[in-house]
Amino acid sequence: MMKKEMIAMLLAGGQGSRLGVLTAKVAKPAVAFGGKYRIIDFPLSNCINSGVDTVGVLTQYQPLRLNSHIGIGIPWDLDRNVGGVSILPPYEKSGNSEWYTGTANAIYQNLNYIETFHPDYVLILSGDHIYKMDYEVMLDFHKANQADVTIAAMPVPIEEASRFGIVVTDDAHQIKEFEEKPEHPSSNLASMGIYIFSWPVLKQALLDLSKQENCDFGKHIIPYCHGQDKRMFAYEYNGYWKDVGTLSSYWEANMELIDIIPEFNLYEEFWKIYTNAASLPPQYISGQAMVERSLISNGCEIYGEVRNSVIGAGVTIEEGAVVRDSILMQGVTIGKGCVVDKAIIAEDTKVGDHVTIGIGGEIPNKEKPDIYNHGLVTIGENSVIPSGVQIGKNTAISGVTTPEDYKDGVLGGGETLIKAGERS
Repeated sequence: MMKKEMIAMLLAGGQGSRLGVLTAKVAKPAVAFGGKYRIIDFPLSNCINSGVDTVGVLTQYQPLRLNSHIGIGIPWDLDRNVGGVSILPPYEKSGNSEWYTGTANAIYQNLNYIETFHPDYVLILSGDHIYKMDYEVMLDFHKANQADVTIAAMPVPIEEASRFGIVVTDDAHQIKEFEEKPEHPSSNLASMGIYIFSWPVLKQALLDLSKQENCDFGKHIIPYCHGQDKRMFAYEYNGYWKDVGTLSSYWEANMELIDIIPEFNLYEEFWKIYTNAASLPPQYISGQAMVERSLISNGCEIYGEVRNSVIGAGVTIEEGAVVRDSILMQGVTIGKGCVVDKAIIAEDTKVGDHVTIGIGGEIPNKEKPDIYNHGLVTIGENSVIPSGVQIGKNTAISGVTTPEDYKDGVLGGGETLIKAGERS
C-alpha cells in the first residue's frame, strides 16, 4: 500500500478573466511571470522545497499550455514512480460527466486519487499566487495544535479586507469566526486560500456537501467545519505573497522584481524557483543598446533601449526602439524606432516599425474599465501590430490587426480592438 503523510492538491483550473486578453487562450496559472517563469512554478517549487513530493494539479480552462509546461514534472523533481505530479482534468464517469463547479467540488471529484495515497493530511493550494512558503513548517503548526483544519492567513490593510475570507482568532491562534468577503470585516487577518486538512475531516466534509452547488472552500467547506466545532487554527504568514489576479497587480509584481533590493528575491540559493525553460542561447546586447534596471532573459537580442522592464526569453528589440516600464513575454518582436510605455505584451506578438504604445492621457476603457486600467496597454499573444500606428492608454488589443483597424493610424485611449474569432 502506498502511503504519504501529506499530499498537495493544486487548483489550477481558473480562467483568470480579470487578466483580460492575457488569459483568452491560456489558463491563468500558465501566464508568464518574471521573464522566464510561469505563475504555477511558484506553488510547485514551494512543494518540492517543502518536501511535498505528491501533487495533483486540477486543470480545466484552456489546459494545453499548462499541461505541456508541467509535463511529467522533471524540472521540479516530481517525476516519481510513487507520487510525483499528476494532471487531473474533469473526466466522464459512468452515469454522468461534469465540469468542476467549484474549488471543493474539484477535490470531491478526485477522492479516488487522494485515497490512493492514504494521506494523513491534505494540503490545498491555489495555482495563481506568487510567494515562497515552507509548507512543512505549516504542517508542524497543524500537528502541534492537533488541528483538524489550518488556514494560512496574513494581515492585510483593513480597507482591503472585504476582498478576502477573514478569520478572527483567539490568543492561541484558534479560529473563532470565519467570514467570506465580509462587507464590514471584524479583523484584518485574511485567508490566503492555503489549507491543511486532516484527511478524515476533509473527506467527511466533502461527502456531506457533495450535493452543494458550486461547492467552494471559502463559502462552504470552511464554514461547515466551523459549524461542526472542528479544531480550526490560523497559521500566520508574514512573508511576500501576491495575488496577481488583476492586470495592475500582475504588472506591479513584475516591476517589484527589478527593485534594487527586491522584496521578492528570485536569487536565493536555498529556495530556488524551478521552471520548464527552453534551452536558448545567451542574451545579446549590442554596442548601441542601452539597458537600465531590467530583467533580460536568455535568447534576447537588444539593439534599442530598455528601462525598468521585464523582458522574456527570445525577445527582439530593434534599433532605435525604446521600451519603458513594460513586460514583454517570450518571443515578442519590437520593430525599429518604436516607443513602448507601460505595456504588457503577451507571447509571440509582432510590433511593426515606428509604433508608439501608451500615448496621451488616461481615458477609462469603454468596454471593461474594471479590467483595463491604471494606464496600461495590454496586447494578447500572437497579435500583430502594423507599422506606424499609435496606441493610447487603458487599451486592449488581440489578434492580427491591420492599418485599417486604426482610424487615422490611432487607437485612442480606452478603446478595445479584438479581431473576429478572438473573443472565445
